[in-house]
Amino acid sequence: MSEEKNNFQETALNQSPFMRACRREPVPYTPIWLMRQAGRYMPEYREVRARTGFLEMCKTPELATEVTVTAAERLGVDAAIIFADILLILEPMGIDLEFAKGEGPVIHNPVRVAQDVTRLREVEDIQSLDYVFEAIRQTRRALKPDLPLIGFSGAPFTLASYMIEGGGSKNYIHTKRLMYGDSGAWHAMMSLISRALIKYLNAQIAAGAQAVQLFDSWVGCLSPDDYREYVLPHTREVIAAVTQGTPVLHFGTGTAALLELMREAGGDVIGIDWRVDLADAWQRLGDVAVMGNFDPVQLFTNPDFIRAQAKKILDRANNRNGHIFNLGHGILPETPVDNVLALIDLVHELSQR
Repeated sequence: MSEEKNNFQETALNQSPFMRACRREPVPYTPIWLMRQAGRYMPEYREVRARTGFLEMCKTPELATEVTVTAAERLGVDAAIIFADILLILEPMGIDLEFAKGEGPVIHNPVRVAQDVTRLREVEDIQSLDYVFEAIRQTRRALKPDLPLIGFSGAPFTLASYMIEGGGSKNYIHTKRLMYGDSGAWHAMMSLISRALIKYLNAQIAAGAQAVQLFDSWVGCLSPDDYREYVLPHTREVIAAVTQGTPVLHFGTGTAALLELMREAGGDVIGIDWRVDLADAWQRLGDVAVMGNFDPVQLFTNPDFIRAQAKKILDRANNRNGHIFNLGHGILPETPVDNVLALIDLVHELSQR
């Protein structure tokens, strides 16, 4: 790419509604993208998925590029997010990861005691994840020149919980037992994860991502005291080390009691779920961009209801600079595609400045 063309694309990306909203600058309309926007609810995705396993899709840059670009173009969203999984970073750390059919991720060698922490590997060379970076490079070339691409990772707590629980959990008994029972081993593990994430996120940015998101999907199981002691220092370390000038989106679910602490941990944009009022949450968060917070289950209703709920959220944002419309969590697999398309059109229509 010539330097002139490169500079043009950089300017177009920086001036896109999504990037402007991340910086809390005026926008022509509220930008919208959706977590898990390349997913099983789309027939195009299911067609690719029928031919290959989930982990293989993640590790084949051409397939990851295809589903990322197809979703962004079909939906007409204001940002693409690379197709990957938050757990990929765990494999170079010595974790035996499998995506079992119908069961989701399964970890065959979970971390349960301090001795298990000592067998985890330092991620010295992030290039073992080059398939992610190559997918970003290919996707960046394939996307429209003014459509930003988001890279991402799990946040330290959510990744640690997966490693300890060995899969999904309702009560996080194993996680909290290690956290409360051996804080030294816990902080050693969280530091190890954090060091790997810094390399991983910055390599995604170097490959062509315009912004990065930290998914702390499980952190809502903690009290504010627990978050402050066991999580905040590590999340803050990761966010502070992200390449300067790159917006960081910091998202969690069930975090109504943790918003101020998440803000303290850092991020240019704080993602909120549907369990909080957007206006109240923004007032608590202060001078930061906010992302959210449509309930994904409301996409199973009808266009009139979807319109009313979208308008309610936009009214609460009140055209303030720095609102990025999103769901309060990922799109569910059974979601009607037409309702997703309707939501995106409605947000663009209702938020025209």
